[in-house]
Amino acid sequence: MRWSAGRYGTTEEARRPRGGHPVTGIEAAWTAGWPPGRVRSVSQGTVSLAVIGDCGADDDQLAARLPAVRAGRWRELTRWPGSYLVIARNGATLAVLGDLAGQHPVYWRNHGGTLWWATSAVALAALDGAPVDPTALAAHLALAQPDVLGQRSLLRCVNRVPGGHLLLADPSGARTVRFEPAEYGRVDLPVAAATVRAALGEAVATRLDGRPVSADLAGLDSTTLACLAAQRGPVTAVTFADERLRDDDLPYATRTAAAVPNLTHHAVAGTAHTVYYDGLDDLSRLPVTDAPNAYAVTASIKRAVLDTVAAHHTSPGLHLTGSAGDAVLSAPSSYLADLLRERQHRRAWSHALGHARLRHTSAWSVLGRARPASRTPLAGACRQTAAELRGPVREWVPQASRPVSWTPLLATADWMSPDVRHQLAAALDTAAGQLDEAPARLAAWSDRQDLARLGADTTGWRQLAAEQYGVDLVAPYLDNEVIRACLAVPADQRGAPDRYKPLLNTAFTGSGVLPDFVLARTTKGGFNALAYAGLRNNAPVLLGLLGPSSRLAAAGLATEQPVARMLNRAAAGQPTAQGALHLAVSAEIWLRQVDTTAPTWWEVNSHVAAG
Repeated sequence: MRWSAGRYGTTEEARRPRGGHPVTGIEAAWTAGWPPGRVRSVSQGTVSLAVIGDCGADDDQLAARLPAVRAGRWRELTRWPGSYLVIARNGATLAVLGDLAGQHPVYWRNHGGTLWWATSAVALAALDGAPVDPTALAAHLALAQPDVLGQRSLLRCVNRVPGGHLLLADPSGARTVRFEPAEYGRVDLPVAAATVRAALGEAVATRLDGRPVSADLAGLDSTTLACLAAQRGPVTAVTFADERLRDDDLPYATRTAAAVPNLTHHAVAGTAHTVYYDGLDDLSRLPVTDAPNAYAVTASIKRAVLDTVAAHHTSPGLHLTGSAGDAVLSAPSSYLADLLRERQHRRAWSHALGHARLRHTSAWSVLGRARPASRTPLAGACRQTAAELRGPVREWVPQASRPVSWTPLLATADWMSPDVRHQLAAALDTAAGQLDEAPARLAAWSDRQDLARLGADTTGWRQLAAEQYGVDLVAPYLDNEVIRACLAVPADQRGAPDRYKPLLNTAFTGSGVLPDFVLARTTKGGFNALAYAGLRNNAPVLLGLLGPSSRLAAAGLATEQPVARMLNRAAAGQPTAQGALHLAVSAEIWLRQVDTTAPTWWEVNSHVAAG
């Protein structure tokens, strides 16, 4: 796994990451697993700046930001194309900044009288064997919102830096400081479109370095990236085309490849094994990740795609994915709560009519779901959710039928023991009283939480691609500048029900990047058929994973009977809490890996200087 770590303060302990390499110019900081070309630094006197990852700045551009380090203008260090970690030092002040999507997360703790930081929470826990925090894991399972408990990580004694914040250490101590606004200023869609197009173009171009390039070619989001890359050279385009999906990804991909120079297209046919939950009887085939990872459940599908890429490339390269495109280019209908809160009743009604037509329901029903959240701020929602956890377990209904909420409980919350539910409720009450500059709009909160979750999941997929294929997975929609450009557009414009992906459509219409028929597309594929097939085919394995001997069961995080009932519903083809099962299986896999297959993170080296 690629990770970075460092310490602040003096210590007699000569410890560093196993196989780690010092970061030039930054005292007591190391990288492990990163290619040297993606670790760069500049220094001038006592001021140093390092970037780790895919950063579009050259050395002169890095040096030009040293005055920003001196002045503490930290956000300026995050404005280059790409996705990367920033380490900045100004005399006795150290700043560590991750990215906005959590692909380069930052954690910290005190150990041995010294501040240690790392991009891996598990590595920091390994300093003294700190265990998993069951309440934080309960929040992960019940809410799937990484920032909901603030600085609490999944490991005890390890703090996390929340999204949009940085870790700042100086002689007075360590703390987190916000560098990104909780909400962006409004930029109307037609104005933002050109910025979005430029940001995506730079995000793709930053990664193209002469290695072979492959790309998913499926929906509008991935097709855009493939076409942007094809403007600069050959691209091996791959479409997962399992006949059970019954979508039109393959016809569109075939037509696109015929129309766009430099796109060579390959279809990946599905098999009995390219379904969800396949291969989970042998967890050694999955990479050990720093957090529960959703792609553990779909690994067989991802391997099928990467197998095809490897068969057509003589050496490993990079693979572009449209992951997170939906999160930044669209918006769920929950933004209606914001329109109601802001008394934009006419616009709310118009949008509710459109969403109702898409869902074959009434506008009154759509607005009824949104209305409770319009009357409650984030802190109040946390307290309401805490009260709900202290109450009786709910009967299961699809999540889309429940009221909109800032902190909606998933079905997993109803599988937990009463004691765990009460502990999570207490943690939410505490978090409600510690909110830092909470956003006023529900859309701003949920957009950031969706991105943080997707960033962590994509990091796990990236590990699978790197460790098993030597391929670098690239997700440009998760880049800082792409996120900023897209989320500055109000949610009711990105998610308007009368147009499909209006932001992307406006950004690329007339640009010559995408064929017109691609931009006119209004359909989107889905993987429900493969999810249900996987649930049916692998029911015995899943019952073993989540049964009475599971780690989740031992911690009271998933009691046996409700999980078994949900698995039985799935096996019978009935509607199922797929998202909740996905979370539970991923968490169980991660707990077993942490217990049994965690790598050796640290080594003691007599040449490591103290201080």
